[in-house]
Formats: sequence, structure tokens, C-alpha cells
Amino acid sequence: MRKMAGVWIAALGIVGILLGCGNQGANGPIRIAVAGPFTGNAAAFGEMIKKGAELKRDTINAAGGIHGRSIELVFGDDVGDPKEASTVATKFASDRSIVAVIGHFNSSCSLAGKPIYKREGVVELSPGSTNVNVCIGSEWTFRNIYRDDFQGQFLARYVKQKLQLNRVAVFYDNDDYGIGLKNAFIEEAQKQGIEIVTTAAYTRESVDFKPELSNIKAFNPDALFISGLYNEAALITLQARQQGMTMQILGADGVFSPGYVQVAGKAAEGTLITTPFLFDAGGKDAQEVLKKFKEKYKEDPDCWAALTYDAVGIIADAIAKAGPDRKAIRDHLASLNSPDRAYPGITGRTYFDANGDCVKPAYVSAVKDGRFVSAPVQMLE
Repeated sequence: MRKMAGVWIAALGIVGILLGCGNQGANGPIRIAVAGPFTGNAAAFGEMIKKGAELKRDTINAAGGIHGRSIELVFGDDVGDPKEASTVATKFASDRSIVAVIGHFNSSCSLAGKPIYKREGVVELSPGSTNVNVCIGSEWTFRNIYRDDFQGQFLARYVKQKLQLNRVAVFYDNDDYGIGLKNAFIEEAQKQGIEIVTTAAYTRESVDFKPELSNIKAFNPDALFISGLYNEAALITLQARQQGMTMQILGADGVFSPGYVQVAGKAAEGTLITTPFLFDAGGKDAQEVLKKFKEKYKEDPDCWAALTYDAVGIIADAIAKAGPDRKAIRDHLASLNSPDRAYPGITGRTYFDANGDCVKPAYVSAVKDGRFVSAPVQMLE
């Protein structure tokens, strides 16, 4: 009997310790993970994602945090590679102190992480992945950006209806993002009566595109649509101009990065790029964030910084209203299912459909004097 009493006392002591730790944890920082390409050939995107997340964190913490608790960001570098993304996702999902994940950026990385986050029951909210399949098949994956089918269709209509161009060549990155965007563009282009004179694929991290460009040049297209990310797009643009090709260069949001202009230099002038957000098209709150960002980082933010700023805000709002519980966060995001229930961020009102996708407008940016500015002709739908 005395032995049994000792066991009960020991057990009660352990419970007390655990409860004590729980109370201490309830007053500690709320940990949110951010996954993205912080090194590698997409690091320029990752840098903006990191800064956008940090600025929102600092803004929330300076205002007293969430019910008195501060936000702590935990960063995971997926290098823009699906294999690395799986490793990062496994690390974050298995760490029960992390209540949600902002990321990933690359569509292939979000797709790689999706089954892991679903298995462990933690939200994956992407501010950058646009492949049509990113959210489908998991109630734990969301994004606060449009899908490639919308973006590709938008760009095709813009080319025909606003630019009045009729013959387009397509040069695409042979990955989930490049292929999905290319397919959507071509399908809508054909409906618009645009002739796709030729298509060609390239592999990420390629540096010599001269043979493919020589073939494209022979077709004398009105425009060249580069369906890929900024680094390869910049090299393609530079080498195309070096070959004397004068057609209109088109890109999608994967090209929207200061790195594109840095690598392509003067060859980038006049490039037209679809983007999910432009600060000069934003409202008063966006202008305030623009000011704070420039003061803190001594540079202009891009759309990825803005979308990540909002993504952190969406998760923080969910925690404030539903608590720092993984499932409660997921359920709150799922409840944002109509315009009147949307999260009012600087990039617009964000709400989700049954798949976790969201509908947002597209803008067109132009490279002028080495900077991204709003194209003089827009097509807001």
C-alpha cells in the first residue's frame, strides 16, 4: 500500500511539472514557421519573403502581440528544391510548438510539403505558389495568391486585347510552375486567335539559351513569353537582345524580382510582367507598409514581401480569434469563404474556396529605367 502511494505521489509530481510547463508555454511566444528559398537561384524571392514576414511580425509585436504573446518566426530554407522542401516540411510539421507554416514559394516545393503537412495536421499557407494543383487534395493547404490558370489566361487576353499581338513564341521552365503556366497561356491564346509559332523547354539553372533562341528567332514572333523564374528569364532576355531579337518580352510573376533587372541589365527595358500586386495600385495601408519597409530595409518591397506580410497577418488573425491550435487555425481559414468574411490585407481582401484557393486580380508591370512600374495599360477584371 505504501509502495502504491509512492507511485501515485510520483505520478502527481510529473503531472504538476507538465502542467507547469504548459502554463509557461501558454505565456511564451507563438511560433510560426516560414519556408522559402533563402539560398539558391531563387534567393531574391526568399529575401523579400523573409523581410515581409519580419515586418509584419514586428508590427504585431510592437502593438502588444496576440493577447499579450509575441510572435516568433522560425525560418526554413528549402533552396527552391522539392527534396529540400520535404525535409523542411518534415522538420516543421513534427515540431508541435510550430502552429502554422507560411510557405512554400515554389509550386514544386509546396506540392512536396503538402502530404507532410496534411499527415501532421498543420496549415501550409503559400504566398507564392501558383500551380493549379497546389491546394487540391489537402484541407490543410491554402494560398493567398491566384492560380496559374487564371494568370496564364489573363496574360493571353492582355496580349491580344491590349497589346494586339498575334504571333507568340513560348519558352518555358520544365517544372510544375513553368509547365502549368505555359499550358494555361497557350489554351487561352488559341481561344483568342493568337498563333503560337513555337514552344521550347529549358531546365532550371541552365545558362546558355542561344541554340533555342536562334530557332525562335527564325519564326519572327511578335512576342516571346518566358514561363519561368527571374534568373533564367534574365539570361534568356539578355541573350535574345544580343542576337538582335526585338520582339516584346513577356513574363509572369516568377520574373517579378529585382534580380531580373540586375542580371538582364538594359536588355530588361520594356519587359511586361504579370504580378499579383503593385504597391502603387494599393490603398492607404499599403502605402504605410511601403514607407515602413523602406525605412527598415532601405529598399522597395515587391509583391512577394506584400503577400507574405498579409500571409503572416492572416495566420495571426486566425490565432487571435481561434487560438494557437493547429486545427483551430485551419478551421478559421476555411471559414474565410466569402467576400464579407475575407481578411482585409494590403494586397486586397483574401478569402478561400473549398480547395483553399483564392481569387485576386492580376496587374501588369513594366521595366522602365531599371525599375518595375505599373504598365500604362492595365486590364483589371
